[in-house]
Amino acid sequence: MGIITKLGAAALAVTFATGAQAQELKLADFQPPTHFIVDTTYGPFADAISAATDGEVTVDVFMGGELGAGPLEQYNRVVDGVADIAFGLPGYTASNFPLTLISELPGVITAEGGTKAMMDNVDMLSDEYRRVQLVGLWNNAPNLLLMAEKTVSSMDDLSGLNIRVPSRNAGLVVQAWGANPVSMPAPEIYNAMQTGVIDGAMIDPTTLKAFKLAEVTTSITQGMDTTISEFFLIMNRDVFNGLDDTARQAVLEAGRDAAMTAGSTWLRIADQSMADFEATDGKEVITLSDEEAARFNEASGAAVAQIVADAEAEGIPAQAWIDALKAD
Repeated sequence: MGIITKLGAAALAVTFATGAQAQELKLADFQPPTHFIVDTTYGPFADAISAATDGEVTVDVFMGGELGAGPLEQYNRVVDGVADIAFGLPGYTASNFPLTLISELPGVITAEGGTKAMMDNVDMLSDEYRRVQLVGLWNNAPNLLLMAEKTVSSMDDLSGLNIRVPSRNAGLVVQAWGANPVSMPAPEIYNAMQTGVIDGAMIDPTTLKAFKLAEVTTSITQGMDTTISEFFLIMNRDVFNGLDDTARQAVLEAGRDAAMTAGSTWLRIADQSMADFEATDGKEVITLSDEEAARFNEASGAAVAQIVADAEAEGIPAQAWIDALKAD
């Protein structure tokens, strides 16, 4: 099957399947059209749906925000029907997904097993996704500290620095480490680091290439327990319900496969990106000493306990979700 490309004013849209009578599902993603997710995840996702429906349902992928600028609007874009399916981060609209975001806290899931654990227990999240159809949910590689100029070898080095965070919970962890959390979507990090608006970013290493952050990062700090972000594919509920049984099943099966593929791909690309970064002249990877890692972990552990306690007080079954994930 050939891949048809359409160059728009804002970005590249890739049509993975065609058919004269096909119902086309528009998938929106704010990441650049060169992102690895296009070939590794969206291609197989679209192919599986087309094959299962004999070409009656196809998927068009619009990268780079072509269906609307602003990563924070991905959820609303699906609710409002601007996009049929969208990629996004629950952390960008954290108030909608308080239970989902318990998963990102240090120690709740592992990078390797988190995706399967979340997908196996996804029914526990049904209330949070009642306005949309959750198609897939996966985690990234652990978020590290990508620093512009200042190096971080200890918690003291973080004191007072402005660090980008992907969500409110991640911000509370960074705050416990002594830094000032700055909420910011991934596409804005490059300019913010380059201009000194932020000193660094808590984010996974795939962004070194995907968002070209290697160009503005001089050092990376690792070795502490840290957050692990989640990504979702969500679908307009009316569009999903309007499909026949075969197509709905195809979307759900392809979505689970896409989540598992994306999760493992994120880890592989993160490892490659870290190796390439460390091998580049002028770049440094700092692994915390055992003593300093323990300081970080003690601080984040206290933050996690408070976040879980606050969630429970608001009627959010945080501990039950944690227990289910750990038992998987």
